[in-house]
Amino acid sequence: LHLVQSGGGLVQPGGSLKLSCAASGLSLDTYAIGWFRQAPGKEREGVSCISSDGSADYVDSVKGRFTISRDNAKNSVILQMNSLKPEDTAVYYCAGRFSSRILTGRNDYQYWGQGTQVTVSS
Repeated sequence: LHLVQSGGGLVQPGGSLKLSCAASGLSLDTYAIGWFRQAPGKEREGVSCISSDGSADYVDSVKGRFTISRDNAKNSVILQMNSLKPEDTAVYYCAGRFSSRILTGRNDYQYWGQGTQVTVSS
């Protein structure tokens, strides 16, 4: 499975960004997908994940602000990020594993996207 990320960039506090994680060759709808982020000097942490049937989970710090969803027509998973804060600044990674379960741990995933920078700053 080859995951390709798009989106990200620089946004002011309170703004929004959309990240996309797309795959080619295989259908993502049978894969659990997770979004992780890593800030400088910190460990990679889970942000959100979605199972193949659409069940979703979020880390407490992003609940109510971030939404994960599937776009099966585009064979992709979207992370919509609203009300962004400076502490959301990090490199964001999507990850995938062939599974029907919701997977929350970094070590649960086999395949990783290339990472994309999100910077929230005025």
